[in-house]
Amino acid sequence: MTESRPIRQGPVVCVGETMAALSPDPPEPLAQARHLRLSVAGAESNVAMYLADHGVPVTWLSALGDDPLGARVRAAVAAAGVDVSHVRTEAGHPTGLLVKDPDPTGTRVHYYRTGSAATRLGPELLDREPVRSAALLHFTGITPALSPTCRELVTRALDTPAGQRPYAISFDVNHRAALWPQDGSAGRVLRELADRADIVFVGLDEAQNLWDTDLTVTGLRRLIPRPRLLVVKDGSRNATAFTEDDVHTVPALRTEVVEPVGAGDAFAAGFLAGLHREATVPQALRLGHITASSALQVTGDHGALPAPAAITRLLTLPEGEWEALGTGQRGAAPC
Repeated sequence: MTESRPIRQGPVVCVGETMAALSPDPPEPLAQARHLRLSVAGAESNVAMYLADHGVPVTWLSALGDDPLGARVRAAVAAAGVDVSHVRTEAGHPTGLLVKDPDPTGTRVHYYRTGSAATRLGPELLDREPVRSAALLHFTGITPALSPTCRELVTRALDTPAGQRPYAISFDVNHRAALWPQDGSAGRVLRELADRADIVFVGLDEAQNLWDTDLTVTGLRRLIPRPRLLVVKDGSRNATAFTEDDVHTVPALRTEVVEPVGAGDAFAAGFLAGLHREATVPQALRLGHITASSALQVTGDHGALPAPAAITRLLTLPEGEWEALGTGQRGAAPC
């Protein structure tokens, strides 16, 4: 592994809960809706599905209830080319559910995941396949908020010093305030976990809400100094990657936004796929933006990537031509 690309060739394992999701179709306030659309939603499986789209061998590791919603989730993630053979079924514990409530001022999400199958995940997963053979483990800050055993899983994975781990660990801060107690612990826990990872993703606005309203992109690197790669997403404007000895900033692509949900996961997957294929860090940032644009243009979490030839063309554009395309998203930001 090089200094700027802390991923060796090999499979990726994404660990975390995926839920069934209900949303009004067509989009309208939930109280007025006559029809609901059933889909699946999960940050880590989103990353896994986009990695599979990019040709990266990837496994999603989780638990589902012994129920029809669990079967629906398993089938949807598998259909994207992700290995789900290690997802376990927890009898007596349901598959988690979320319900979207669209509104002109934004979409509220109602979670029904207390006691779900995935809250039973624990650190014993680290001693088994597919983790032992992984080149990269991907976590988000959602998992440690789900239950004490889930927090122990993420904490134990990150407790081993980076140089002694058999795999790299990427960590998307992905703060979900509704999952955390209102005692300020989220900021402390998420910062401690992020600072032990090899690769970290965080939104600038997310960091300002968690840690300091006056935080800058550079200030974030001082706050989280240890990761070999820290990627800061500045809304619809750009993304900056701090390596151990350099800084790279790449503007986002201009994109018409249909729905921003899932774009942050798509960006992370694109960036990781770039590292996996040994792209430069600026090219990995470009691939993150390209993948995020795919998510922004659909109502679900998972949109189709451009054709491989189109991706290659975008990755090899001269810097000035990329910047001409990179005037941001029209609509909500993807972070």
